[in-house]
Amino acid sequence: MSKRNTQANKSAARERLRAERERQAKKDKARKQVVVGVSVVAVLAVAGAVSYGVMQLNKPSAWEAAGDAKNVTAPKNTSGDDGTTVVIGESSAKKTLELYEDSRCPICATFEQTVGETVSKDVDAGKYKIKYVGATFIDNSDSGEGSKNALSALGAALDVSPEAFLEYKTALYSAKYHPEETNDKFAKDSYLIEVADSVDALKGNEAFRKNVEDGTFDAWAIKMSKAFDKSGVQGTPTLKMDGKTLTAEGSENAPMTVADFNTAVTKALKG
Repeated sequence: MSKRNTQANKSAARERLRAERERQAKKDKARKQVVVGVSVVAVLAVAGAVSYGVMQLNKPSAWEAAGDAKNVTAPKNTSGDDGTTVVIGESSAKKTLELYEDSRCPICATFEQTVGETVSKDVDAGKYKIKYVGATFIDNSDSGEGSKNALSALGAALDVSPEAFLEYKTALYSAKYHPEETNDKFAKDSYLIEVADSVDALKGNEAFRKNVEDGTFDAWAIKMSKAFDKSGVQGTPTLKMDGKTLTAEGSENAPMTVADFNTAVTKALKG
């Protein structure tokens, strides 16, 4: 082999090696760019996730937003500030029985199951009207949303009619549907609608269902709850007439039997 051919082969080999090094350098550079790009995207994604998480933590809950609402949609058949005055009965009735209740309250359930029918008959007979004031303090003491959600659903029933409201309230407190105080079943719209299906005026009522699911009267429920807080009443059930609390004879508690209730009401009606 001539020296010329040997020199040419060496030059060709060096050129191939140089070209290969350039190609490898380009690959390494491209790989680094991809790695950097992916890392930047990952960092941005993490930062975005953290930012979103912080925003979600700072975002008010639906009930907090309802409490801050400036415009309150009140149900039909209400009056007063933000529709928080709910009075049901014959307009000719001279006396008004104020009834303070929390939907999750087990003692309220006992009262309604025992005395509720008597109250309804008295109202129908025009003995007195009832003024309903709904509370939600059990949501705070036992945690949950059932008191507020049930009160909002009661607003949806009241929007249908006063009669639907009373029947629905009776159903919510019934032995069949009223849960244990620690069981927050009323927080579920589906359960409130299930209970409503036992009331003729609400069964299959799409307007009622939509108002429950949309939380149409959530802000109203919060306003009603604040009205209860301002009343000074410390527990439920509480009954008042002419500003005086009705209690069982010789007790500071609400009358929990028909006999005790009739005695207390008769005395109050004469007062």
